[in-house]
Amino acid sequence: MTSLSESFKTMAVARVYGEPVQVGSETLMPVALVQAGFGGGGDADGEGGGGGGGMVLPLGVYAAKDGAPAVFRPNPVALIAVMTPLAWILMRGMRSRR
Repeated sequence: MTSLSESFKTMAVARVYGEPVQVGSETLMPVALVQAGFGGGGDADGEGGGGGGGMVLPLGVYAAKDGAPAVFRPNPVALIAVMTPLAWILMRGMRSRR
């Protein structure tokens, strides 16, 4: 019998790297950032609860064509989502140096 943590590890790998898809002469393998968290607790009176949540951010695909090495193609929307806050932090830091 596998433990719950082992099941989540296996599930996470399947979510990070999706099943390869054949599109014309290219083979595409989707790649995503997957995060999940779960927790629970209770008090001395036996009252308690729990919950969990997660997110998936599609990062892009690995594309291979006719036996050539796979090349990573980033998702432009994910790049903008990640780079916007980083650019804001950098610009704010540069302004504070003045």
